[in-house]
Amino acid sequence: MRILVENRLAEGTTVHWHGIRLPISMDGVPGLTQAPIAPGETFTYEFTPPDAGTFWYHPHANTLQQLGRGLAGALIVEEPETPGIERDVAWVISDWRLTSEGQLVGGFGNAMEAAMSGRVGNTVTVNGALHTKERVQAGERLRLRLINAALARIMALRFEGHRPIIIAVDGQPCEPHEPENGRVLLGPAMRADVLLELNGEPGRAYEVIDDFYQGLSYAVAVLSYGDEYTPRKSPNALVPLPRNPLAEPDLGRAETHVLKLQGGMMGGGNMAGMGGMHGMSHGATWAINGTSMTGDGHEGMPPSLTLQRGQPYVLRLQNETAWWHPMHLHGHSFRILSRNGAAVPYRQWADTVLLEPRDTVDVAFVADNPGDWMFHCHVTDHQVAGMMTLLRVA
Repeated sequence: MRILVENRLAEGTTVHWHGIRLPISMDGVPGLTQAPIAPGETFTYEFTPPDAGTFWYHPHANTLQQLGRGLAGALIVEEPETPGIERDVAWVISDWRLTSEGQLVGGFGNAMEAAMSGRVGNTVTVNGALHTKERVQAGERLRLRLINAALARIMALRFEGHRPIIIAVDGQPCEPHEPENGRVLLGPAMRADVLLELNGEPGRAYEVIDDFYQGLSYAVAVLSYGDEYTPRKSPNALVPLPRNPLAEPDLGRAETHVLKLQGGMMGGGNMAGMGGMHGMSHGATWAINGTSMTGDGHEGMPPSLTLQRGQPYVLRLQNETAWWHPMHLHGHSFRILSRNGAAVPYRQWADTVLLEPRDTVDVAFVADNPGDWMFHCHVTDHQVAGMMTLLRVA
């Protein structure tokens, strides 16, 4: 791929190609992997994606404002063939805080919000539109690529009248399976490829409902059936997606490193103590292993871990906070091994893993991509307020 980015903003920017295992010089972190693209200037990103799957892109400069105002898009890398799938659709689901006149509300970076769940909006769009009607035909099989492009909103999608089958997580194929309780759970930046057997009644509409937040369920979109039935031309058997060329970590040789997620507002309105945390700015309310790195990336950031290239590692992520955190590692995908001591089934690989309050999650990967890679919470308020660190692969 060769992408020429022309910056027509009044401030510097970059583009981060989220989930792509690419060279460090193309990762789009200002001050760390490249200088910001200045207003009126251009930068060419050039890389060969090693994996097929559902990815996305967004700025990593002034991310709260630039992503929060809509700079994001889907990046689809197709497999050579996908037998048994008639339709392939991507939904970029975004979240906005709007006035009654439909104008975007300012106030990004509110310190109180940053210490809690982050900036959650009051309006959700699919591919930039409200009240999306996805027109479908009975008898087809649909591959629906779901991308959560929100700053902070966590989503749990329920498909009225349908049984979703997850076939890929964060662009990486998994063993096909139904999600727990039939709901597809997506934190910010996470993706899921869902297979839907379109066996609804012709002429009927079925809602896709997000009911993650208790008492605040709403319809994200509608599957709107045409009046006809389309007999399937392709095989009925479900063929799993071909695996990508990911190195399998040898767990018997893997070193384990603990990364503790700390800080934020606790019960009673008190801030959590973070021990030896030293913030890089006054706005630090979160930390990893007692240290805060704020903003969008900085030159000279010291790594919290130095990993030997080609070696397997387990990261034990311990959420010591009262809040949810989707934790994203740049430049790599990792296998999710266990959650609170219980093995995670279906061979799930990811680049962003969602931790509930007090969760402990083990992930494993081979550190096979050299460079200084960001590891941070993708609730953007949490990232810029300190929940970010650097892993060096050398």
